[in-house]
Amino acid sequence: MFESAELGHTIDKATYAAEEPLLRAELLDAQFDLRELAECAVVVLINGVDAAGKGETVNLLGEWMDPRHLVIRAFDRPSDEARQRPPMWRFWRSLPPKGRIGILFGNWYHEPIRQRADRKMKASRLDQRLDEINRFEAMLVREGVLLVKFWFHLSRDRQKARFKKLAADPLTRWRVTDADWRNHKRYNKLRDVAEHVLRHTDTAEAPWIVVDGSDPRYRALRVGRILLAAMRKRLGTARQWRARLSVAPMAPADDGLTLLDALVLDQPMSKSDYGRALERLQGRLALLTRRANFSKRALVLVFEGMDAAGKGGAIRRVTAALDARQYQVVPIGAPTEEERAQPYLWRFWRHLPRRGKAVIFDRSWYGRVLVERVEGFCSEADWMRAYQEINDFEDQLAEAGAVVVKFWLAISQDEQLARFNARAEEPHKRFKITDEDWRNRERWPEYARAVSDMIDRTSTEVSPWTLVEADNKRYARIKVLETICNRLEAALD
Repeated sequence: MFESAELGHTIDKATYAAEEPLLRAELLDAQFDLRELAECAVVVLINGVDAAGKGETVNLLGEWMDPRHLVIRAFDRPSDEARQRPPMWRFWRSLPPKGRIGILFGNWYHEPIRQRADRKMKASRLDQRLDEINRFEAMLVREGVLLVKFWFHLSRDRQKARFKKLAADPLTRWRVTDADWRNHKRYNKLRDVAEHVLRHTDTAEAPWIVVDGSDPRYRALRVGRILLAAMRKRLGTARQWRARLSVAPMAPADDGLTLLDALVLDQPMSKSDYGRALERLQGRLALLTRRANFSKRALVLVFEGMDAAGKGGAIRRVTAALDARQYQVVPIGAPTEEERAQPYLWRFWRHLPRRGKAVIFDRSWYGRVLVERVEGFCSEADWMRAYQEINDFEDQLAEAGAVVVKFWLAISQDEQLARFNARAEEPHKRFKITDEDWRNRERWPEYARAVSDMIDRTSTEVSPWTLVEADNKRYARIKVLETICNRLEAALD
C-alpha cells in the first residue's frame, strides 16, 4: 500500500506560497460552516511512521483553523486509569461534538500496531481487534461522523536521513530518541504490520489516505486539500444524509407469542421468607464486593422494565448491600443537548466504572431499541444497527473485566394499572406518575414486541438477560439479588 508514497512527491516554494493562503481561508470557512450547521462532527486520525511529519501537520492544522472549535488530542501509552476500562474508553471520551473537528494523534491504531510489532499480540488477536475497530468506525460514520484517516509514510532510507538531519541540529536534536533509532532498526517489521492493519481497515466507510511525508510542503497541501474536500462534500449533504439499513429485518412470530407471554408474573413469596432471604443475599453481596479479587473486576448492572415495574425498589435493595464509596447509580432520561451532539453510546461510555467499582444504570443504552424505536425518536436503520453496536459494547466491557448483569422487570397490565392508581393517590408518590406513563400503556403490544426482539438479539453468552417476574415485588427483589450474587461469584471464582 505504500509504493506510491515512496516516490518522493514534492511541491516547489512558489506553488506552496500561492496556494497555502487560499487553502487556509477555505478550511477556515468550512470549519465555520460546520460549526454553524452543527449536524455532524469531523474526526481526523493521524498515524504513520516516525519522522514522517505527523506532529508538524497537527501543529499546522492547529494554526490554519480556529482553535476554539478544534479538539486536538495526543495519546501516549494508556494510563493506569485507562487500563482498568475497555481499550477504547479513552478515545470514546475524546470524540468531538457535532459542529467541531477532532484531531486524534496516536489513536486506536497505535497500540495494536506496537503490540504486534513487539510480539505482545498474536496475529489472530490483531485481526480480531481490527474487526472491532472496523465495527466501531462504521458506527461512528452511521452516527453522522465524518472520519478522515491519514497515514504518513517515509521509506526506510528517507527516515534515516531525516533522523540524521534532526540529530545534527542542536535545536531539533531532542526530537530524535533512542526509541526512534530502535524502531528504525526494525523498520521492515513495523512496515509489514502497518500494511496489514491498513489493508484490513481500509473500508468504504472509512478509507485510508496514505501521504508521502518526505516533503513538508507537499504533505501540508495534500492533507489540507483532502480534508477540505471531505468537509465540503459532507456539508453539502448534511441535512439529507441518512444511514442505510445495514442488518436484516425481523419478522414477528406467526402466532403473536412473545417471551413476556411465557412468564408467570405473580410468583409467591411471603413477607417472612422475603425478610430472611433479603438479609442473607445482601450479606452475601457485601462479602463478594469486599473480596480481594473484586479489585480486578467491575460490576455493571442494567435495570430495564415497563413503567412501575419496581426498578427503583430493586436498585435500593442492591445499594443497601454496597459501600457508598463503591458504586454509582446513573438514572437515564431523555438525552441533553450535550449528549445529542455525540454518538448515541457516548453518554454511557463516560460512566463506566474502574475495577473494584460498580455502576447501576436505571434504564440504559437499550432505550434506543425500546422507547426510541416505539415512539419513532430514531429511524429504523438507527435502532436496527443498535443491536450489534450494543453487543460489541458489552463484549468490550466483559473483555476488560466487567461483570455485566442485565434485568428486565416484567409486570402485567393489570398490576401496572394498580400501581399507577396507588401512586396517583399517595401524595409522596405522586411525582412517580406522569402523563407519559399513561400514554405508554396504550402502546403496550408494541413495547412487548420490542422487548422480545431486544432479548433475542442482545442476550449473549457474556451478558445474558435475566427476566424477572415482578408482579410480586418481594420475589422480584430476591431474584435480582440472587442473580447478581451468582454471576459475581462465578466470575470471581
